[in-house]
Formats: sequence, C-alpha cells, structure tokens
Amino acid sequence: MFTGIIEAKGTIQKAVKNNGNITFFITSPLTPALKPDESVSHNGICLTIEKLTENTHEVTAIAETLKKTNAGLWKKGDVINLERAMMLNKRLDGHIVQGHVDTTAVCTSKIEIPGSIEFSFDFDEQFSELIIEKGSICVNGVSLTAFNVTNTSFTVAIIPYTLQHTNFSELNKGQSVNIEFDILGKYVQKMLSGKGKNSSHL
Repeated sequence: MFTGIIEAKGTIQKAVKNNGNITFFITSPLTPALKPDESVSHNGICLTIEKLTENTHEVTAIAETLKKTNAGLWKKGDVINLERAMMLNKRLDGHIVQGHVDTTAVCTSKIEIPGSIEFSFDFDEQFSELIIEKGSICVNGVSLTAFNVTNTSFTVAIIPYTLQHTNFSELNKGQSVNIEFDILGKYVQKMLSGKGKNSSHL
C-alpha cells in the first residue's frame, strides 16, 4: 500500500528480457535503505525488490504487468518515480494507492501557466466511471487531483516542487503514463452495479 507521495527518482541502468519478463536494474538514493522482498512503487507499479548491490536494486515485471503498464517501454537512462510502502504511524499525505495499475494514458498536452504546468491525458472510455471531477488519481505513482474530466480525458496541475521531485519533468506530449484510479471509487462502482451483492446478509 502506498500514498502517491514520491520519495525519490531512480534511473534505469539496464533492462534484461527473460521468458516474457523484464528485469530492471535501477539506481536511486533509496537503494541503501531497501531490502530484498520489500514492495516498492515504480512509476505506480508495485514491484518486489529481488536483489541489491552497493547502489543498484533489481525488480522484475512479469508479462501481465508489461501488458497493463508502460514498463515495457522503459529503457536505459529512463527516470522513474519511487515510493516505499506506507507506514501506518504516519499521516496519509496523498491518497490510498495500491500499486495496481489499471491502464495507461497518453499525454495529449503540456501547458505552462503561472505557477504550474498542466498536463492532459487521454484514456480508454471503459474506465470513465472510475474518475470524477476533483477526484484523486495516481499518475506514474504520483497522487494528483483530476479536473476538466470527460469520459476519455482529464487534466492535472503540477507545481514546481512536484515537477522537480518526480519524472513529470521528463514527461512530454505523446508519452505513456501509468494510471491507477481511486480504490474507493472502484468499490462504489461495484456496489452500485449490483455485482457486489452477497447472497447472505447478517
């Protein structure tokens, strides 16, 4: 479980394909604090730390992950957002993020305005019921507020601090990002659709 508040940026040193999976070798300021079997959000994807060296950690994305995320596009030199699992004794500064990416979206515009940069994204209409105006959304692991929401698009505003401390500084029009919709919205949608009904009630 994560919060969408990025702790550090990592740089991919190598990507190795193996039987449909890809193992990534990543350097970051977090490396000394990590340990094997730990879950870490990589651009919003919950991946398990497999191995550590002095300044590099290794994680593997399986075929299902590669299918639903932008991990298959990662290459040497790419910068990704990193966040360790949340601690229950601290404030939840972002929102509840599982690290289970729902889909990808494409950046359609990047507009500088006084005090921030607005990024707009297009996504598949099948997810339209999972996003609302001024609702929380996780983009590449970053907890953000969506606005100008339509059935197939939304916009977020990035302040200078977030731009500096995440890979939004690297993001340009036409690039793909990982999207995780609010988990609370998913449960509400299931209950309203009737699919969450239980045959027995207390």
